Amino acid sequence: MDYSFFMDQALEQARIAYGQGQFPVGCVIVQDGQVIASGARSGTSGKGSFFSEIDHAEIRALKSLESSDIRFIPERAVLFCTMEPCLMCFAAIILAGIRTVVFAYEDVMGGGTGMDRQLLRPLYRDAQIKVIPHVLRKKSLDLFYNFFNKDANLYWKDSLLESYTLDQWHRSEKRNLEAEK
Repeated sequence: MDYSFFMDQALEQARIAYGQGQFPVGCVIVQDGQVIASGARSGTSGKGSFFSEIDHAEIRALKSLESSDIRFIPERAVLFCTMEPCLMCFAAIILAGIRTVVFAYEDVMGGGTGMDRQLLRPLYRDAQIKVIPHVLRKKSLDLFYNFFNKDANLYWKDSLLESYTLDQWHRSEKRNLEAEK
């Protein structure tokens, strides 16, 4: 399976979210080489200081499976996401029976894929799930950098995720300049 090809499609969902002023996370679910569901983050523009934490891209993609005409076979599905799934989304992915998760950019503040599942109950502890990180990481990092660089975006403003992202982007640019010399 061409992970970059499908991550590009998840990135397109993230660009849609970004274009709507949302946190730039996108997700696609692929089965037998075909995208069968997609989702983009929503609910982060907020009214006042409230930002919805329910409408994550992964949840929206899983929810869209309900209206799909394709028979969902979880063990043949691969979920692609532009940011490492949080605990809520990772649990939902496990509950859906998906066995492979591919993500672009790590969530140093709230990512759930690296947690020690041995401490959890059997449903989560024993789930056979493979996680493949950093596919097209730089493209996703660029989107998050652009998001955090806009003064109008208040979501996770002044957070560990914002400072980490800005630092990672600057380090990446420095490496690119050094490589060009």
